[in-house]
Amino acid sequence: MSRYTHILFDHDGVLVNTEPLYFRATQECVADLGVDLRLGDYLAMMAEGKNAWELARRSGANESAIDQARYRRNSRYRELLNSEPIDIEGVDEVLAELSRCYRIAIVTTALREDFELIHRGRDIVSNVDFVLTRDAYSNSKPHPDPYLAALDRFRISPEVALAVEDSQRGLTAAIAAGLDCVVVHNEFTTTQDLSQATYHIDHLKDLLPHVLRQR
Repeated sequence: MSRYTHILFDHDGVLVNTEPLYFRATQECVADLGVDLRLGDYLAMMAEGKNAWELARRSGANESAIDQARYRRNSRYRELLNSEPIDIEGVDEVLAELSRCYRIAIVTTALREDFELIHRGRDIVSNVDFVLTRDAYSNSKPHPDPYLAALDRFRISPEVALAVEDSQRGLTAAIAAGLDCVVVHNEFTTTQDLSQATYHIDHLKDLLPHVLRQR
């Protein structure tokens, strides 16, 4: 059986399919600032912990205009969350099964308001010990702070925990925190460099039979 006792799940792209919606909202709102945001550029910046507002600054947008565009982006993203399908098949069942044997946390870069909106009417969080949203740590992924905060809250060492990610940014954060990391295939982030992951799986349902039971 697995040597892991704790599992630290990323959220967007792993438990809910929200990343394309966030990109869409961002793309629409930076266009108002004269930025033609391409997916490849967005993913490259995302991997390094950068954002599209840096492109807007380079194109001459001032901070007031950027703040207004960011506000519109957040509002637009929430509109999309309310209108577009974001569920990933099997997530509830996988977490329910894992929660019988493992301590579980969700470690996300999502804003608390967005997270609460996403989980209104969903049962995912009932299977986890706690959730860390963007307000719970100083520096976001790819910095290790989110995962270090989770380890500290559990009062465990990284050797007994496994991170579950779908992006280069999240993988970098997990590795920097000393964690093994399994990457779940996500078509949205498939062009990113995920080669440093400890494991790769096609679906979240593969986590138990192909990763946790092989150790």
